[in-house]
Amino acid sequence: MADKHIGTREAAAANDIFTRTEPELLPILEELRSREPIFHTPRFASSPEDLERAVAPEFWEVGASGRRYSRAFIFRTLAKEPARYVNAEEAGWRADGFAVCRLGPGTYLLTYLLDQAGRRTRRATIWERSAEGWRILYHQGTPIVLEGDDMLD
Repeated sequence: MADKHIGTREAAAANDIFTRTEPELLPILEELRSREPIFHTPRFASSPEDLERAVAPEFWEVGASGRRYSRAFIFRTLAKEPARYVNAEEAGWRADGFAVCRLGPGTYLLTYLLDQAGRRTRRATIWERSAEGWRILYHQGTPIVLEGDDMLD
């Protein structure tokens, strides 16, 4: 069967595929969505100690620019340039279309769409429940360049 591009009329149906969360994972979805977007909400980490606990030692991310960022780089940047920190809620950023799936014992993939005043990206964070609480292992942001760019079938 050939790939099928979907338009805005079919977008709602596509959301059933791309944003489906199993009912037993809904409590986890609520816990994790409150911590997103990572690094841009006080619920994620409100102190350097919280940040240290919330970001796994092996964490890295791929930003919407395509650049890769290490944990050390992010920590150094946040410490050196606190003015670069943006509170998503205060900035009017909107996150929606959340979904979560289990990757393994205590490990989950959270996906969502982030609108940063017109700059729209699809986001993916791999979360792990550790003895200290939730922490991130990986994060990626991918710009949306086409509306209706989802592929089905």
